[in-house]
Amino acid sequence: MGLALAVVRDVREVRAPTSPEELVDFETDVLAGFVLARASAGLADSTIRGDVGHLDQVRAWLGKPLWDMEPTDGDAYFGRVLRGVPSGTRLARAQAITTYFSYLELRHQVEIHAMTGRVVACPLDEMNRPRGAKQAKLRIPPTAAETMTLFAGWSAELATCRKYAPTARNYAAARLMAEVGLRVNEVCGLDLSDVKWHLGRFGKIHVRHGKGSRGSGPKERMVPLINGADRTLRWYVEDVWGHFDDDHTRPGAPLFPSERCNGDGSCSRVGDDALRRGLAAAARDHLPSWPGALTPHVLRHYCASQLYHDGMDLIAIQELLGHSWIATTMRYVHVHRTRIEDAWTAGQLRAARRLEGLI
Repeated sequence: MGLALAVVRDVREVRAPTSPEELVDFETDVLAGFVLARASAGLADSTIRGDVGHLDQVRAWLGKPLWDMEPTDGDAYFGRVLRGVPSGTRLARAQAITTYFSYLELRHQVEIHAMTGRVVACPLDEMNRPRGAKQAKLRIPPTAAETMTLFAGWSAELATCRKYAPTARNYAAARLMAEVGLRVNEVCGLDLSDVKWHLGRFGKIHVRHGKGSRGSGPKERMVPLINGADRTLRWYVEDVWGHFDDDHTRPGAPLFPSERCNGDGSCSRVGDDALRRGLAAAARDHLPSWPGALTPHVLRHYCASQLYHDGMDLIAIQELLGHSWIATTMRYVHVHRTRIEDAWTAGQLRAARRLEGLI
């Protein structure tokens, strides 16, 4: 009995070739979906913007949709184009590419294959993925005497400065960073209503936009107004804030306003660039030994170091700064003078006393 061959028809839908315009629209929609997916995961807007910025730069170099990127393209890009770029940038860009291709594989692999015939695969593998880990930059803060010199000169300047309100605002914001270790973006995001004078012994600040661990999104915390921060904030709210706005009860009123107003006449929120410029100018005038080196983050390191020097334990400092890991807090603590040497000497004396009578 012989076998006969039957004609088999492909019953799948016959799709017309995709036009270049359709591919451009599809690529735009895919990137928009990527942004929405990352936002739904709770990532901070700054983190998402950073990833999209990395992808845009790779896309501009490649000259075609990222899903067309091959491992050899990855070799050329990281091996030649980014060869001399700092390792932190290389690692961040590689992570953005890897995350984006994970999204493509999960959400759009079938569509991309149907439209282009390509099977989505990440161009970075074990052979060409950038190695290393991004290390935190060591920021040695100024001494207590240097910081006192800075703020004393800055405070005296308030009596003669041309624009009192913004200068006093920048001064108060910098003091909060130095006294309770707030990040500059956390300071900018504070509302007047976030100051809770009735909580705790000194009052507290509700930080609603704290930095999350590993880009997990904003993390809230309550920061007690210790270390003189309560006095700084009371002076600022009572004597300075009214120069920007006269309605303390307006919902959403920023604690640190900008000189610019919104469309309804209310003050907008100050940007971190204004606070950075104010600190840099004050350091240039009152702490010339720190030209261009005193930043808001250095003041945060100063806060951690000074509190540790004054006897606060690392766990409490970790909670104050909003760190997820104690190891991160330990990198913020820079001990001046001879604390380590003194601890070593004390240990040697204790060991010697234990040996008394045994020799």
